Formats: sequence, structure tokens, C-alpha cells
Amino acid sequence: MNVILSRFGQRLKQIRTQQRLSQEQLAEICELDRTYISGIERGVRNVALINIVKLANGLKVSASSLLEFDVETKHD
Repeated sequence: MNVILSRFGQRLKQIRTQQRLSQEQLAEICELDRTYISGIERGVRNVALINIVKLANGLKVSASSLLEFDVETKHD
């Protein structure tokens, strides 16, 4: 599993649950499929930029706020 996709999914779920939205509700608001939202949150779906914007708009947050997470990198 890709760390960036996993962290993005965790961040999406965090914001969605803070707003007390189900995956189904968010999917309907964003005109996306619930299984797509589930895949994002599990870190198994690569998200297109257009869908990041749809998700941000649906959650009434900035797209950049969905990307506010740390990714540890290894330096040699």
C-alpha cells in the first residue's frame, strides 16, 4: 500500500467523520460512487485531482486541507 494514498485516505475519513457524514452521503454530495470513497479511505484508490476538488467542495474545505498530512521519507 502506498503511504501517500493511505495518509490521504485517513485524512479524508477524519474530516468526513468530524462532519458526521457517511461514505454514502459524501458520495452523493460529490457525485461519486460509495465504493470509490471506501477505496480512497482504505488507501487502495489513486485519486484524480478533479476528484480531490469534488471531495473538498463536498466537505466544504479547501483541497489543500485534504493534503495536510505527514509522510515520512527515508534519507540515505
